[in-house]
Amino acid sequence: MSKIEIGHGSGGRLTKELIEGLFLKYLKCDELKPLEDASYIDLESKRSAITTDSYVIRPLFFPGGDIGKLCVCGAVNDLAVSGARPRYLSLGFIIEEGFPFESLEKILKSISETADSAGVKIVTGDTKVVEKNKCDGIYINTTGVGDIIKPLYIKDVSDGDSVIVTGTVGDHGTAVAIAREEFNIDSKVKSDCAALSGLLMPVFEISGVKWMRDPTRGGIATVLAELSDHSGLGIEIF
Repeated sequence: MSKIEIGHGSGGRLTKELIEGLFLKYLKCDELKPLEDASYIDLESKRSAITTDSYVIRPLFFPGGDIGKLCVCGAVNDLAVSGARPRYLSLGFIIEEGFPFESLEKILKSISETADSAGVKIVTGDTKVVEKNKCDGIYINTTGVGDIIKPLYIKDVSDGDSVIVTGTVGDHGTAVAIAREEFNIDSKVKSDCAALSGLLMPVFEISGVKWMRDPTRGGIATVLAELSDHSGLGIEIF
């Protein structure tokens, strides 16, 4: 069997074979292994941060990453820029009938490697299969939970503060657009998709850091517009 069938989402024998034969091959955390309806987790902080997002992208594989890496990095980074140390993830898959097993395995391998490097555990998940043409290959929903280290609020931004960009701009969007062959461009640009939690943890010790964002959909322009709208302040860009 080389492709996903409707039966893989039925909850029966094929579902069991898919989860135990493929998913658990890459998602090996102890909390997940019992395959109960819920996983029990330990948190260090009295208050926790939680985030959720859904990932739909074409193509599924692009220079520098894929939807698997993207869904883990997205949740990890949303927690990190909110002042939390990412700890646990849940994954929800919606897979189109006929989706290649080989592609699913590549995505799961990428998820596993990215989660391991970010220091987060995937503790629960769900898989559904929809009829052919009812889904564009595969969609993934990720929910992340983390320990709050330093809450960051947009309301704390004030006149005279500086906006700092920590990396290059536009690499991910450019890499995806080129992979879609939307433009007749030969480029070696790669997505800069990466888990930033390790980079950002020391930043929480700096008292002057008030607010952070991981510019994804809409890029830096959308982040600056959000900041200006909520703070009532203008932003000088140079």
